[in-house]
Amino acid sequence: MNTTEPLLRVEGLDVTFRGTRRGGPVRAVRDVSLSLGRGECLAVVGESGSGKSVTARTLLGLTGARATVRARRLDFDGLDLTALSERQWRAVRGRRIGLVLQDALVSLDPLRTVGAEVRETLRTHSLAAGRAARERTLSLLSDAGIPDPARRAEQYPHQLSGGLRQRALIASALSGAPELLVADEPTTALDVTVQAQVLALLARLVGEGTALLLISHDLSVVARLADRVAVMYGGLVVEQGPARDVLKDPRHPYTQALLAAVPTIGSKGRALSVPTPEQGTRTVAEPGGCPYAARCATADTRCRSALPSPREDGHVALCWHPGTPVTVAPPRVRRPEPAAAAARSDGTALLEVRGVSKRFRAPDGGSYTAVDDVSFRIGEGETLGLVGESGSGKTTAARIVLGLTEPDEGSVRFEDEPWSGLPERERRARRHRMQVVHQDPLGSFDPRHSVDRVVSEAVARAGVPRGRVRSARVAELLGQVGLSADVGRRRPLELSGGQRQRVAIARALATRPRLIVCDEPVSALDVSIQAQVLDLLGELRRELGVALLFISHDLGVIHHVSDRVIVMKDGRLVETGEVGQIFDRPAHPYTRELLAALPRSDRAQEGQGLRT
Repeated sequence: MNTTEPLLRVEGLDVTFRGTRRGGPVRAVRDVSLSLGRGECLAVVGESGSGKSVTARTLLGLTGARATVRARRLDFDGLDLTALSERQWRAVRGRRIGLVLQDALVSLDPLRTVGAEVRETLRTHSLAAGRAARERTLSLLSDAGIPDPARRAEQYPHQLSGGLRQRALIASALSGAPELLVADEPTTALDVTVQAQVLALLARLVGEGTALLLISHDLSVVARLADRVAVMYGGLVVEQGPARDVLKDPRHPYTQALLAAVPTIGSKGRALSVPTPEQGTRTVAEPGGCPYAARCATADTRCRSALPSPREDGHVALCWHPGTPVTVAPPRVRRPEPAAAAARSDGTALLEVRGVSKRFRAPDGGSYTAVDDVSFRIGEGETLGLVGESGSGKTTAARIVLGLTEPDEGSVRFEDEPWSGLPERERRARRHRMQVVHQDPLGSFDPRHSVDRVVSEAVARAGVPRGRVRSARVAELLGQVGLSADVGRRRPLELSGGQRQRVAIARALATRPRLIVCDEPVSALDVSIQAQVLDLLGELRRELGVALLFISHDLGVIHHVSDRVIVMKDGRLVETGEVGQIFDRPAHPYTRELLAALPRSDRAQEGQGLRT
């Protein structure tokens, strides 16, 4: 950790957005103070809407015309960022302060090659031209961990995997050799081995003297990289201090709730989301109070009216009673799954996949095998976890299970009857018994329709007559997933990520399915909303007896939800077994590699990692 004069100083930062016809001004960031030195990583964590990204974008002058930015001090290496014109910002942005965004496919220009994208900064800031620019581009791609950089430089973003795109985006951000790198969720939705490669690259940059401001909701990533952590809620930094202290001994109830929501070996069998006070006891905080008071079980009158003066001990928590433990739901005793156990013992199963293979045509005219001789079974009420890297064949296997892709070889049986190889008209009568929940439900909703209509259409397919009976069923489903009736009148774009995922689950339940395929259902959600969705799926499984095929690259999530696990690599199933066996005694080298790439919970005490 660098102990010299900070490169970045932020004191009393406020960012307010002008009101719209629907509402008044929004104070997105409130009295935020941060500092960051060269060769240091400061992680800013919190839920969606906490003000993390607005804070980060303020450091690059990207808050937009609707924002009013005020600060007692906003200083970068002696430069007052509040006084810069747009022309002066262009000389700083990309050259001295770099930005890495979450979604590389959106952030990279789809009409330009990766090499042209990296050369853009070199050209804009007159750092290199001609052959020197090309050589510098290849060097940057190589430094970012991209193999065969000469070939990759001529490819377009859609021709690269998610991990390669993210590394190309980092190479582009580094092309100006910035002193400060702002990384906004740089590893979200990456599989564990690619995530490890990106984190190793970021760690190397910090070791070489780059200052890193890391925005993330993934606390295992934070634990691996950060020297210090700032926790934001409601636009306010509610806790800040050395990473080891904040993660090992959190003082603010919100930080404690975030840590309790992370899936670990110890969390299996218990709820992840921390209970909040009953709805009737909640009181909204006054303007000067703690924004978390409405959700805090220990909040009192002082919390709702004012903030305490922080203790100057290097670990600051804006809480009147710091360190009071939050109440975590006790472990549940898992009820036995007799049907699933019988399915494994007598040879019957709800779903049986037998030796399926699928080949696709490659861009060069050849072919490649996406799924190669894969077999597995799922019993009644069982959760089968499916893990593997990007390109391992997980999604193709799921599409074969759903009957959306026909296998070239092998077969699928559902409810002890043929499922694959049938004309769709013969499957249609049973299709409602198998449903899917996607990673991004927004793409599967009609944005013009209200939530009520989205769910009602699924209820109609289940044969429920229109009128009061159908409306009552829609209300029942929304209530089943923890949504109030007023949500039904909103459109999908007006909902949070967690609310949209709950609507997707309600729609899947409308037909009373026996099997739900969950394809990365929580990978894009922040940790607290992820916890709520995982708890919801667990409750529904116990109450309704529905079986789950749960696909995820997050091994902590897989361990938390699964009874059994299958591991795929390069289209083949390399290992299968009970969840405890796979995690405690992995037999295949690839499974051991996946687990080795994951920050382990037994290093959390040293601030090194939080997950399994």
